[in-house]
Amino acid sequence: MPALTPDQTAALASWLPGFEIAADLSWGQTDTVVLRVRTAGGEYVVKAGGPANHHILRELQAHDGATDVWVAEGRAARLRHADAALRILVVDYLPGVLAGSTPAALDPDVHRQAGELLRQLHDEASVDGAMAEEAAMRSALRWLDTTHRIAPATVRRLRDALGAASVDPPPAVPTHGDWQPRNWLIDDGVVRVIDFGRFALRAAATDFARLAAQEWRTDPDLERAFFEGYGDDPRTPEHWRLVRLREAIATAAWAHQVGDEQFEEQGHRMIREALE
Repeated sequence: MPALTPDQTAALASWLPGFEIAADLSWGQTDTVVLRVRTAGGEYVVKAGGPANHHILRELQAHDGATDVWVAEGRAARLRHADAALRILVVDYLPGVLAGSTPAALDPDVHRQAGELLRQLHDEASVDGAMAEEAAMRSALRWLDTTHRIAPATVRRLRDALGAASVDPPPAVPTHGDWQPRNWLIDDGVVRVIDFGRFALRAAATDFARLAAQEWRTDPDLERAFFEGYGDDPRTPEHWRLVRLREAIATAAWAHQVGDEQFEEQGHRMIREALE
């Protein structure tokens, strides 16, 4: 069985007796295992990880109320079983094709729906954002202290830019953390959402960063469609630049460490553009 521990396998067997693995959907870049399984009662998705896997815990946080509005509308999967200590959970299987691998990734209506859905999540709660901003800053600086291929001169410019940033922290809201077409399922024109492994309370603008660095960068019509669905644009120039800097640093460093050269190059391009 792919990468499940004996304890995880035993838990899964107790929850879904007689289950069969239909497909391994794992990305392979972390220790998170994603399996599509079949039982007599239906199909499910199983996610599991190692003892230090924080993505599973974030998934469980997201399913503790934040995703309820999506689940009620059939836009996100319902959590069926979970064991936080064992780092394993089971959700309903959702039909559809990932938009990231299809022309739907560049479809304005898909981005409009994505904006509507994201606004529902962001409206679930709002708290003071000071702690979230401090955590984001510490994270960016930690990435610069790890192994990466960012040029020393650029690292100095990045540290200077981060150190000089002075913005009022925006509110922290429930965020998906990886809001982009590879996590949008398209089923008969309807957008559904998967993967809450980066869920956290952060500034709303952080959920726009990956789209801005990819799909919106080459097609402004997609950004306009997104905000038609989302509503108002909460970004301010100073904070948005800070968000882009932090996202660029994390992208370049993380991609280097997992050996994704194409994504790493995107990170370096993001750094150049954010510093401009």
